[in-house]
Formats: sequence, structure tokens, C-alpha cells
Amino acid sequence: MNNRMAQLLRSKSGVALVEFAYALPVFLALGMYGSEVAYLTLQKTTLAQTTVSIADNASRMGTTLNNDISKTIFESDITQLVAGADIQAGALDILQNGRIIISSLEQDENGNQRIAWQRCKGAKTATSLYGTEGTNGTKDPAFTGMGRTGGKIQAASRDAVMYVEVTYAHQPIFGDMFLNNKTLYEEAAYNVRDTRDLSAGLVADGTPKADCNVFSAD
Repeated sequence: MNNRMAQLLRSKSGVALVEFAYALPVFLALGMYGSEVAYLTLQKTTLAQTTVSIADNASRMGTTLNNDISKTIFESDITQLVAGADIQAGALDILQNGRIIISSLEQDENGNQRIAWQRCKGAKTATSLYGTEGTNGTKDPAFTGMGRTGGKIQAASRDAVMYVEVTYAHQPIFGDMFLNNKTLYEEAAYNVRDTRDLSAGLVADGTPKADCNVFSAD
């Protein structure tokens, strides 16, 4: 009996298995955490690219009517723009989990900045960081454009800037085990590419308005 106990104490045949058993949870946790961070990074990248694409497409939308060289934009243009963004965002399901806000930043008759019109779509409750439709620098001198402090964007005379803000509710793969739920936010802006009939604003054409007071993916 004593000899067998001595042999068992000297035995090293199970050392590797024991070490693996101790190390496995650590490596498994690191792998899961890495997957979580990679997933978050992928969603942020996709959201940023989608936001830039929306602003770019918004700067190009419009139709030239009759012999007029200026483009007119309609409510249906916004509907198509948002539908395209939803397809581009793919698995993000951006309208169900997020909010798209499109603002037309222009100058008023006094040369001050204003949000001439604003359209929104998405189920997430979120509003623009810079103001709603009708915000005007003439009435509110604090409004000098859109963008973060030190990087305000302003529209030139007889021109417009399509300013897009996208808010998204990120849900981690493994719940709150490694990361908490996060609200992702991206913004992008493009000058209107062609001559646009700014006096006409956003023309109704029977398409439902993407009202910023309605929070729905439909």
C-alpha cells in the first residue's frame, strides 16, 4: 500500500490535463471577450459607413422638372433614401434598433443658419443633438450651425448641407457578461452636389411624411 501511494505521488501522467483544466476557463473567457469587442467594432464600422452613405445619397437626390436646372426633392426621395440605408446596414436592422435623422441645413434671409426641414425614421427614441425643424439662428443666436464644438458646419448662401445623425442600440452577444448595452451614434454631412430648389423645400407627393414625432420602423 505504501509503495502504491509513493508511486501515485511521483506520477506526472495527469499534469497536462490538470493544467489544461485550469487554463481552459481563462482562454475561453478571453475568446468570448475578444468576440464581443470584435462584434462591437464591426457594428460601429458598419454604422459609420451607412451614415456617410446616407449623407452622400441625400446630397444627390432630387428630380429636375421641365426645363428647370434646379432639382426638386420630394417626400418619396426620403422614403427611398431610408429604405436603401436599411438594406445597406443589413443585419443591423437599423430601423428597428436605431433612428435616422436627416436635416437640411441652410441659410435664412438674414444670412443665419437654420434647419429648413428635418425627417426621421426608426423605432429608437432619439432626437437630433442640434435642434429640430425650424431651429433658426435669427431667433436663437446660439444656433450657429450643426456639429460638435470647434467643428461646426455651416451652409453657404443659396446652398444646403445634408446633415445625417444615426443612433443605434447595440446589444452584446453574451448579454452584460463582458460589455453593457451601448447606444452608438454617428454623424456625417455633405454639401448638396447639384443646384437644388431650396425655396420649394421638401415637396409632398402623397408619400407618408417621415415625421420626427413618430418612433416606428414602419
